[in-house]
Order: sequence, then C-alpha cells, then structure tokens
Amino acid sequence: MSATVIIPARMGATRFPGKPLVDLCGKPMIQWVYERASGAAGIDRVLVATCDQEIIDAVRAFGGEAVMTSEKHRSGTDRLAEAASDIDTDVVVNVQGDEPLIDPDSIVRALEPFFSEPGLTMTSLMVPISADSAKDPNLVKVVVTRDNYALYFSRSPIPYERKPLEDRSIYGHVGLYAYTKDFLLRFASLEPTPLEKAESLEQLRVLEHGYRIKMVEVPDRPLGVDTWGDLERVREVIMNSESGRA
Repeated sequence: MSATVIIPARMGATRFPGKPLVDLCGKPMIQWVYERASGAAGIDRVLVATCDQEIIDAVRAFGGEAVMTSEKHRSGTDRLAEAASDIDTDVVVNVQGDEPLIDPDSIVRALEPFFSEPGLTMTSLMVPISADSAKDPNLVKVVVTRDNYALYFSRSPIPYERKPLEDRSIYGHVGLYAYTKDFLLRFASLEPTPLEKAESLEQLRVLEHGYRIKMVEVPDRPLGVDTWGDLERVREVIMNSESGRA
C-alpha cells in the first residue's frame, strides 16, 4: 500500500496571517511539519499543497516538494483533493500545516487500520481527555462505537455524564486524517451538511452522508499553532528539546 502525506497551507489564515512561514527556531513552521511528516515509517512521499507562491518557494528552498492549487478552495480538504487527483497513491494522509510537533508515529498509527480492515476508507485520531478539558469548545470531542468508529464529533462536551462514564474515556479529536485516494475525492465532492455547518466541523459531513470514520487512540495531542501565544509555547518546547539533546 502506497501512502502520501499532503500538507495543506496558505498565507491568508484569518487569525494568524502568514503562519506557515513564521520563523520557528530558525526555520519556517512549514519546514518543521514537513520534516516531522517525512520521518513517519511507510510514507512514500510528502508534499505541501498551497495557493501561495511564497510557500512554494520556501518549501523548495529547504528541499521539499510543493504543488500549486486553486485559491478558491473553501477548505483544506478541497485543496488536498486537488493535489491528490494527479498523484499515484493508495492512501492520502492530511497533516495540518500548523502542527510542527506532530508525532511521526501518529501518522503510522492512522495508517495501520488500512492493513487490517478491508474496505476501510477513512481514519482519524483521538486522545483521552479530562471532563474539564471537554468543556473547551476549541477542543473537539468524539464519541465512538465499541469498535472505535466515530458516532459524532462536537464542540460541546460529549457524552453528557448524567451518570459517571464507566470503562470508557472521554476523547478529544486529533485533526489528522487518512483516506483512500478514491474516498478523499468523493468526500470533497459531497455537499456540506447541516450539522457540519452548525458545529463548523468538516468531518461531520462524512457521517451525515452515511460513511464511517475509524478512530485510532493515541497517547498525546500535539500542540498546534493557532495564535502567537501557541507559537511561543511551541518554540519553548523545541528549545527545551534541543537543549536536552545538547
């Protein structure tokens, strides 16, 4: 099975314009993401999909691969699908461009179910969280079946614990996805759905159209960069890690 990581990135993020190229300990952030993804076992190819020439130039400057996509895409999934349409690959892994601390092993974990479950079309990741963390609307939650297929994703705390939850964790969603190439192209062609719009969660489109998402538990949720404060926290993690290896 061949697998390709595609990292969607653009300069025009509303909350943090220019984020992919912000300096992070001497490298543009997109380089950290690219190099971490490249360290995942079983990945045949890593590329950045963008609508900005600045990002293309930066990626090529550090020896990476980047492709130009339309500036009209409404989501990262649409950008991913355009880039994937011309690639010969079985599975596409969507790694967000603001995850410079992504664990390469998490990418491997997202791929593992494709080897053991024939007919699988999509996977994603989840991590156990506390009931207090579940109250944060910026931390998306997921509830799953006994065999770890997603039932629902929400910004609200789910499940509602009228009685204490027994023998199960509360799960936070980790926004890394893997899809068969065929399903990714089908997903991008589906119309947005009411719950997707209400929660502003694109993965709900998959469930509302009757498809399934296999969820894989991982031990940690990587610190992403949504704000300048996040950037400083990530910078501190990297600096401490580098000093620890010195």
